[in-house]
Amino acid sequence: MPSAALKFPAEIFALVFPDDCRVCGAPLKEISRVPVCRKCLAEPAPLEAEHFCVCCRTAFANAFPLDETGRCGLCRLGVNRFDAVYSFGAYDGTLRKLIHLFKYGRIRTLAAPLGRLLALTLAAGETFDAVVPMPLHWWRRWRRGFNQSELLAREVARRCGLEVTPAVRRVRATATQAGLSNSRRRKNVAGAFEVRRPDAVRGLRVALVDDVLTTGATANACAAALKRAGARRVTVLTLARVDRRSAADLSGGVSG
Repeated sequence: MPSAALKFPAEIFALVFPDDCRVCGAPLKEISRVPVCRKCLAEPAPLEAEHFCVCCRTAFANAFPLDETGRCGLCRLGVNRFDAVYSFGAYDGTLRKLIHLFKYGRIRTLAAPLGRLLALTLAAGETFDAVVPMPLHWWRRWRRGFNQSELLAREVARRCGLEVTPAVRRVRATATQAGLSNSRRRKNVAGAFEVRRPDAVRGLRVALVDDVLTTGATANACAAALKRAGARRVTVLTLARVDRRSAADLSGGVSG
C-alpha cells in the first residue's frame, strides 16, 4: 500500500477505496493490508475437548479410545512417526474461511494474523532447534505462486528466534487426499518426501509447520523422512485440524 494512503483518515479511505470484509461482507472501515475485518480476525477460537490423545492431540468425545497413559490406538501401535501435534482450532467456520482466503484466494497478508494464531499453539516448555515448512511439489507451488506453510513457518520462526529451514522436499506429486480413507491417504503419501540436507536436522528438535491436519497422513510421511535423516524430535504445528467428533467434511481441498 502506498505510504501516502496510510496517512488518510480511515473514514476518508473507506469512501475513496471502498471494500468489504472477505469473510462476513461488512464494509471495511479501517486501513489495512488484510481485507478482513477485526471481528472476523478475532473470531477463531481454540479447539476444546475433554479428552485428547497425549501424543497426536486428536480430540475424542470420551476416554474409551485412550489407554491408561492417554494414547490413542494409532499412537499405541507406533503408526505415527511424529512425537506431538499442536493445532490452534477446528477446521470449520471462520477459521476455515480465513485459511481458504490465504491458501486459494492468495491473500498472503493473512500470514501475519494467522501466524499469531499458530504461535498460540506452542506449549509451555516446548522448544525447537529448527522450523521446517511442509513442502509443496514444485508443480503445485508454481500454480499457486507460493507455499502457504512456508509463510506460516516464517511467523513461527520469527517468534522462536530461528530461521526457516526448508530441509524437506516433495520428490513426487501425489493424488489429492480428499475423499480417501485413512489407510489410502497413508499409502498415497508414503515415500513422497525426502530430506535433501540431513545435516540441517540431524539431532535437532524440529517444528514441522502446515496449515491443516486432516488424518495426519501427510504430516506422518514428512515426519518419517525427518526421522530417517536423524531428527531427534518432530512436533507438528498446524493452524487447524479436522475435528472428527463432528464428522467434519474431509473434502474442501485439505491435504493432510
